[in-house]
Amino acid sequence: MSTKPKAVEATAETQEVATLTFNKTVDGLKQSAEAATAGLAKAQTKMKEGVDRAMKTAEQFAQFQQGNIEAMMKSGQVLAAGLQDLGKHVAATSQANFEEAVATFRQLTTVKSLREAIELQTSFAKTSLEKAMAESGKLTETGLKLAEQVAAPLTARVNVAVETFSARA
Repeated sequence: MSTKPKAVEATAETQEVATLTFNKTVDGLKQSAEAATAGLAKAQTKMKEGVDRAMKTAEQFAQFQQGNIEAMMKSGQVLAAGLQDLGKHVAATSQANFEEAVATFRQLTTVKSLREAIELQTSFAKTSLEKAMAESGKLTETGLKLAEQVAAPLTARVNVAVETFSARA
């Protein structure tokens, strides 16, 4: 027979059960805290990856826009140089036509007959028309070449955009 009273044994047993329950509760809380910490770390990693992707996309967009600006600048430079060359060509042609007209007028002042004047005037008109037609063709061809040169940097950027965005799609 035990010398301890039954109430003392029940109290010891209750304490032991309470201690076991407390320890299980503490272990459960520790496991929950570890799981929450792991979940937060995973969420933080995913958030960092998302921010990194967003930053990379923003950098790529800025680089792409820089390329667009450079293409516009190049296109503008080509256009300005081309228009300047066209202007010089037109001015030189106009100067030559003016000088030819003055020379013809001087010759008209020295003609001795109406027939000679008509022949000189007809020759001048024919030559002027032929030159005007030839110059018109040259200017058209030069203008088309200039348009192609001006469009080239922009076309290249469109191609880059198509390649870049179709690769992402």
